[in-house]
Amino acid sequence: MATITAKAKAITINDQVIAITKQAEKIRASIDTGTSPKTLEELKTLETSLQRISEALVPFEQRFSHLQALAGIGQVVNSTLDIDEVLQAVMDTIVRLTEAERGFLMLRDERGEMVIRIARNWEQESINQSESSISRTIVQKVIDAGEAILTTNALEDKRFSGTESVIAFNLRSILCVPLMVKTELTGVIYTDNRIRTGIFSEADRDLLIAFANQAAVAIENARLFSSLKRTLAEVTELKNLMDDVFASIVSGVLTADVQDQITLCNRAAASILGQASAEIVGRKIDEVVPTFASNIIPHLESVRKSDKPVIGLELSQSRAEGGNIDWRLNLSPLKDAGQKTQGVAIVLDDLTERKKLEAQRGLLQRMVSPAVLDQIDPNSLQVGGKKVFITVLFADVRGFTSYSEKHSPEELVAVLNQYLAAAADAVLAQEGTVDKFLGDAVMAWYNAPILQPDHTLRAVKSALAIREAIARLHSELPKEAHLDFGVGIHYGEAVLGWIGTEKRLEFTSLGDSVNTTKRIQENSAKNQILISKEAYERVKDEVDAKPFAPLTVKGKTQPLDVYDVVGLKSG
Repeated sequence: MATITAKAKAITINDQVIAITKQAEKIRASIDTGTSPKTLEELKTLETSLQRISEALVPFEQRFSHLQALAGIGQVVNSTLDIDEVLQAVMDTIVRLTEAERGFLMLRDERGEMVIRIARNWEQESINQSESSISRTIVQKVIDAGEAILTTNALEDKRFSGTESVIAFNLRSILCVPLMVKTELTGVIYTDNRIRTGIFSEADRDLLIAFANQAAVAIENARLFSSLKRTLAEVTELKNLMDDVFASIVSGVLTADVQDQITLCNRAAASILGQASAEIVGRKIDEVVPTFASNIIPHLESVRKSDKPVIGLELSQSRAEGGNIDWRLNLSPLKDAGQKTQGVAIVLDDLTERKKLEAQRGLLQRMVSPAVLDQIDPNSLQVGGKKVFITVLFADVRGFTSYSEKHSPEELVAVLNQYLAAAADAVLAQEGTVDKFLGDAVMAWYNAPILQPDHTLRAVKSALAIREAIARLHSELPKEAHLDFGVGIHYGEAVLGWIGTEKRLEFTSLGDSVNTTKRIQENSAKNQILISKEAYERVKDEVDAKPFAPLTVKGKTQPLDVYDVVGLKSG
């Protein structure tokens, strides 16, 4: 940092006058004694004149020196905007200029109180707290009056001789001036000498006042710069935080101005749109998403005019490689600090995968009870099962083989799906689980994975509902498409669980009770519901059923006792 030497000793006019005077003395001393008295008198008069001129030039030389120092001070205090460097430069320069023993610079803090910010001595060293005793009375007078105070000997000055601090600290020469920025007092410069009196002159006071005016502006500029740096650092930190938050949002976020030009784009939006952020920002929306921009722009205009958001807007965009992308958008007005709408913020979510999963789950729900779906944890699926008591239902479409011989595959599938859907709906209505479709047959079971105390009755109710559904279908379909169901129901123990491999799993039931149910169903007639004796014993109080001829079936050494279900008992 640049420094200024106080009271510079360059060759001045006064120095030159002094040199001429001394030369005149030498000339007079060397002149022969024979020289006329008149000549000697003239030389003596010249010498005296030169001495007077020299004495008269002293204050002018001092003022010129001060002006040089003052000009240099401006360069020193304005050479940096670092507040600490400015304060140190100010005090070191003051101590050198005034030849003070100590110098203190006080500034107002955040609470408006005047505190010492820097204290320096004539050796350009910082003064510690124990040596920072000053006359607070004089400082306060300067603060109150806003004017400088000079005393050449405070102990004998009637204004301050009775002041405790002056007496206690043995203060002598004191010069204190205010720091003013326009009309506001922002601080005080205090210099003193505790040993010598008469150190400071009015010229020093005037010089310090002039310097204080410059220093006050420099200090204020440095303080404003320091405050600006802190604010900028805080804003930068906040911006970096917002950038991190903005980038980490899983939803795509775009902002567009009133001309529908994109001004911001986060990482998720770039990924969803399949373009780099640099390629998106600055372009218009209809350039970035041209396939459905016409659907978005009217909503953007509505948001800007009404100042109201549009939530849950769903749109679909065709892929170049085939298929669609399903998007959901939330549009909100983007306001400035004055609450004036400057554009629109767009939150964008790609629902393609979710829609696909929802469609798959919807398809699965048509086959599997929601209770089973809730039991599925993709992270803990293991091959294997456990023994449970369940009621099994088999329903088989009758007459389908002969019908298929006369119709196209497309017609067969359309009609078959209507019958199978009727059977599946009847099962799910009773919270049963559709295990699988076996060609033109449906297999279902009850009482797992959620226990159902009345699970056998639920199975019978499903069978009766199938019968009613068939009747409704017959009223809607042509006579040639009138098909029927044969139903078998059995209660027993089975193994229920995930069967297959890690790549292909099936939640199903296995065991003799399943085979038995299938055999019973194979022996049922059109629209007939046959239930085993084990099942009948569990529902006989609620179901009207008649004994049916025992069935001799494959895999059983003894005939199966079965019952023909008529309906539910009334009351």
